[in-house]
Amino acid sequence: MALPELEQFFTQIQTAFNAQSLQRLVLSKYQGDDAELERITVRSIKIKDELLLSFLYEYRTNHITKNLTLANAIRFLEHSLGTDFKNAHMLSDEWEIQLSYSKKGKILVNKHRNKNAPATQAKQTETTEPDAIPKEKLLAHNKEKHRFVEQSRPYLRELGITEANGQIIPTMSRKWKQINKFIEVLSKAIENTGIAKRNEVHIADFGSGKAYLTFAVHDYLSAQLGVNTRVTGVELRQGLVDLCNQTASKLCLTGIQFEQGDVKHFAAKNINVMIALHACDTATDYAIHMGIRTGADIIMCSPCCHKQIRPQMKSPALLAPVLHHGIHLGQEAEMVTDGLRALLLEANGYDTQVFEFISLEHTSKNKMILAQKRKSEQDNREVLAQIAAIKTFYGIEQHCLETLLSESRNPAN
Repeated sequence: MALPELEQFFTQIQTAFNAQSLQRLVLSKYQGDDAELERITVRSIKIKDELLLSFLYEYRTNHITKNLTLANAIRFLEHSLGTDFKNAHMLSDEWEIQLSYSKKGKILVNKHRNKNAPATQAKQTETTEPDAIPKEKLLAHNKEKHRFVEQSRPYLRELGITEANGQIIPTMSRKWKQINKFIEVLSKAIENTGIAKRNEVHIADFGSGKAYLTFAVHDYLSAQLGVNTRVTGVELRQGLVDLCNQTASKLCLTGIQFEQGDVKHFAAKNINVMIALHACDTATDYAIHMGIRTGADIIMCSPCCHKQIRPQMKSPALLAPVLHHGIHLGQEAEMVTDGLRALLLEANGYDTQVFEFISLEHTSKNKMILAQKRKSEQDNREVLAQIAAIKTFYGIEQHCLETLLSESRNPAN
């Protein structure tokens, strides 16, 4: 027999489900035996006119969906809450309920009206608000920001970023902002290079992961710009490759596919846009080199884990007291590494920018290198002299990207 608090919680789920007002149910604080499982997100779904509950099992490297009837879903919750999951958050059109278990096993319930309830419900509670917001300010506050991505796009719903009604899931709001920022940067580069006028545009995304950006790029070029687009997501983990291909198939998308591999060994040809975000250490150099070698019009990299240059650097005596601190030495090595990458891109026919970007993995490593191919050749001797001078100043013997570029120009016999 379930405890009264649980019975009431299950009743609220059943009522919202039957009224088709259940927005989502999230089971978190997992303490079960599966080390890879992080949480389960539950939503209503209709399959062949039957209303079901879709359970999205969110693992560290992939997602699995199971569809259950209401009765089976309640049985699962009765078995799992308090044992495997210590937290449950239900959101309906009317209510928001947080159920949690204390360390001593006591059930805690926090229930209040949904702040984003439909207008008819909002009218019922507006008289209880002591400080009414002036109408003109409310309208200004609700004014839509310009977005490069429409919330109604099907891939956003399939990837768990939006609800069925197109509303952003609160826990995915940061990812939503990241996608928009990325497409904003890409759109300007596309405009500058003019590649949208090509008969076909080929994009390669290395380390595509769960492919939030891969799908966004494909959708932006093919659906919004009307460009014949071919997108290849390259990912080392086969499970994610299979998951993303299944998602593309489910959405009936053409011109997007995912392959298993890494940037060092992937055979790329005729790439127009090369993307490599959070390519660790010298993987960034291999990605940039591939972009240059294939003549990419746009190269977008988000580097991290700068390890090659740091042990080579011999700091000038004047800077030794400052760089004695490891954090400063690391920051300088990062600056020099990416600065040389930018100069090497400049020397190979690209206009390059290095700027701060919203972190795509919620880390402090949020730098982006954006390179756009120049339409006319320029004398690169001055840039090469700057590269040589910087290497001499710091005592750097080898930079991976420079080595790769030299080897491609002078292949071994």
